[in-house]
Amino acid sequence: MTPAHKELLQEFQDFAKTTPAAHSLMEQMAKRLHEKMTRYNWTGFYLVDPADPNYLVVGPFAGSFTPNARIPLDRGLCGAAATTGKVIVVQDVSADPRYLEGSSLVKSEIVVPIFANKKLAAELDIESYFAGTFTPPEQQFIESCAQVLATYLATSH
Repeated sequence: MTPAHKELLQEFQDFAKTTPAAHSLMEQMAKRLHEKMTRYNWTGFYLVDPADPNYLVVGPFAGSFTPNARIPLDRGLCGAAATTGKVIVVQDVSADPRYLEGSSLVKSEIVVPIFANKKLAAELDIESYFAGTFTPPEQQFIESCAQVLATYLATSH
């Protein structure tokens, strides 16, 4: 991880120790990732819909376009990450038929499922206007960020 990655991760870990709610942690993470990581053009969280667990609903986000507000679990890269429980990395979204367009400018995307007590709770979704953004070091960093929220959710309920 780069020094910038380590610094942001430490900031999130420190913030998680004092924040009163998961929502504020997600807001802070989305905002800071978007501000600090120049190629992260849209950063946000999708949450399992409490009214219907077959859908994800958009949570806190930062970015230059309005995301899909509600995604069925059987659609898109977010749905694929939710149903498989695995990180989805797509370096060129135009080549992946599962991609649900949020903006025509998006070229690459990563979706990290976040589990609390072995149950899917949320996803960290980051989209970039540059192809090939989510290299293995970037993926490791983003997974570490997602883990901060997973730890928070597992210990705060």
